[in-house]
This record gives sequence, structure tokens and C-alpha cells, in this order.
Amino acid sequence: MSMLGNILWFIMGGVLMGLGWWLIGLLAFITLIGIPWGKACFVIGQFAFLPFGKEAVNRKDLSRQDDIGTGFLGLLGNIIWFLVAGVWLAIGHVLSAAACFVTIIGIPFGIQHLKLALIALAPIGKTIVDKEVAAAVRGEGAQAALSRHREGS
Repeated sequence: MSMLGNILWFIMGGVLMGLGWWLIGLLAFITLIGIPWGKACFVIGQFAFLPFGKEAVNRKDLSRQDDIGTGFLGLLGNIIWFLVAGVWLAIGHVLSAAACFVTIIGIPFGIQHLKLALIALAPIGKTIVDKEVAAAVRGEGAQAALSRHREGS
């Protein structure tokens, strides 16, 4: 089912938003200082081309350790990203979602655009994984929270 969704998504406009992500990534790479943002743009642009069956997760939750994008520098990078490009990509996804919500068939596509709009606001420190991996990461986080709660009670 996700393959059919991805094919329809790509044909019905996903290609435009994916190319938008890649264009911003190219512009970021040209500046040299923007290389970390450019890398994130290419990863999420690939996700924007074929989003069904995949999800974005925090790299710290996935690897259980901090890296340069999940700590203070990642937060600073996301703030700069939001001000320079993130808000514009998010607006593009929200407008695309509104267009998709006009028809019943477009609702799943609109939901995907809203997920991508949220990612567009703060992409540094995120990675794209299969839905099963994302569910396992969320399950581990829930188990850890439950253990902390039980220890605190």
C-alpha cells in the first residue's frame, strides 16, 4: 500500500516539494557554512519524494547518544534554520496540505504534508527510518518513561 501511496504522492506534487528541499540544500552547500543544513535538506528531500512507509525520528532516541546535531549546536542550528528557510518550506507544505484536503482521496497526502511541515521547522538532529523502526524507538522511549515513573513512585 505504501508503494502505491508513494507513486501517487510523487506524481501529484510530491516531486515539487522534494525538489524544493533539494534546491534549498544546494543553496546551503554553496555557502559552505550551510553544509550541515544542506545535508539535512537532502535527507528530508528524499523523504519528501517518497514519504509513505517512513518517519522522522530524533537521532538521539535512535542511537541513545548525543551527536553534534542533537545537542546545543543542533538547537542553535534549528533556530537559524527556522529563521532562514524552515518557515518557508513549512508554509509550502501547509499550503500543499490545504490543497490536498479539498478531496477525500487527498487527505492522506495532506497529512503527510503536515508531517513534513513540522519537520521543516526543525530538521537538524532528525533522521528518516522505516515506520517499524520508528515504532520500536517510540516503544523503547515509552518503556524508559514507565520505568522512571515506577522508580519515582
